[in-house]
Order: sequence, then structure tokens, then C-alpha cells
Amino acid sequence: MERRKFIRNIGLGAAATLISKKAVSNELNNLKRIKMENLQKPEFPSLPYPYDGLEPYMDAQTVEIHYDRHHRGYYNNFIKAIEGTPYENMPIEKIFTEVSKAGNAIRNNGGGFYNHVLWWYSLGKGSSKPSAGLSEAINKAFGSFDKFREALGTAAKTQFGSGWGWLYMTPDKNLAVGSTSNQDNPLMDISPIKGIPLLPFDVWEHAYYLKYQNKRADFIDNLWNIINWDEINKRYQQALA
Repeated sequence: MERRKFIRNIGLGAAATLISKKAVSNELNNLKRIKMENLQKPEFPSLPYPYDGLEPYMDAQTVEIHYDRHHRGYYNNFIKAIEGTPYENMPIEKIFTEVSKAGNAIRNNGGGFYNHVLWWYSLGKGSSKPSAGLSEAINKAFGSFDKFREALGTAAKTQFGSGWGWLYMTPDKNLAVGSTSNQDNPLMDISPIKGIPLLPFDVWEHAYYLKYQNKRADFIDNLWNIINWDEINKRYQQALA
């Protein structure tokens, strides 16, 4: 396939830039939500910050290995799994709605590819905070931001084995938190929680073990220092549409 630059919508409310490394610096502040119809296979997305860009809360070696080996591996295996199948040119969120029929290779690697795009763009250092609209929705759903933080933290910390904690929007447009195993996500028809993912917490050991060893709770607590709320605010607004 000839490589070409494009921006591809990746999940109904979770806009992520899937572009070449050369263009990424110009696009990071201009994320767009574009339908995936008529677009071919995605390119592997550039990381939106240097490997040490999340220090001291996430170390550079972890980011490099996680992104360039684990995430890239999911991407490569996802592309291989969909080649020559009806899923090859299908929007990824459409695949997720029938992923129980697609087989484990597409389920695991498609989820791993998608979830990690959301993950990297959910993180960043700066002074962003939840928007007024998102803050209101959080207070409505959880009572306060502190209670929300506790609820999502608990979902992530208590997920048994590998998986993800999620803030997501339910089909009735309310906020909720929950967790999924392995590389499943709330868009999948086999997921125990259903909705549009807004903020993921990766609790696979490769996300934190080099720095935190078995102290998953410390890792989760430190993530609150590097949430890119500007991106989460955009996802929230798009999920409402």
C-alpha cells in the first residue's frame, strides 16, 4: 500500500490523528473528527510528545518500549489480520460492533491498536482541566470530581490481570466508569460496559512495571498529573453530538 497522509476518525467521540511523522507537529493542535468511509488502512500514528515528555510520572524507557514495540505490534498484527477479509476497509468502530464474529486476532489486535491511540493522546503535561460542560457532567454522574477520580481509580486498580479502566459515555448520554479485560473496550459487542470511550487507563503491566514494579495503585494515582484534558473535552463534546 502506498503510504499517504490522512486523518482518520477513530471511535465516534475519540478523535485521534493518524498521520505521518513529518506532519505531526502541525496537526497536534488541530485534531479533527472525520468519517472513515472511503479511507484505506490507517498508518501507525506518531507519538504526540517525545519519549521523555511525561517524566517524572512515566519514564522515557517505558514510553518508548510501550509505544514502539507493544503498540506498533498491535498495529502490524491488526493490519495482517484484516487483510483479505470483509473487515479490511471497514471503519474500526463498525468492526467493534461485530467483533465477536471477527475472531480473536482482530479483536485483540484491533483493540490494542485503537485503545493505545486513545491512550497516548489522553496524556500530556500542561495546565489543562475539564471544561465547564464536562465538569458539570462529572458532578452529575459522580457527585464531585474527587468522587469521579476515586471511582475511575478503583475501576483501574481492581481490574484483575491485564486490561483497561474507562471513563465513557453511555448510550443515554451519561458518564460512567468501568473496566475491560485484555484489549477490549466499550465499543465492542462483547464488552461488559457499552458506550463511547473518553478516558482510558492502561493497566497492562508493560505500561508501568519498569518504574512502578507491582505498585499499580501508585501508577494510577500519578496519571492524574498528566491527563490531557483538552483532548478529553473534545471527545466529550463529540460524543454528545
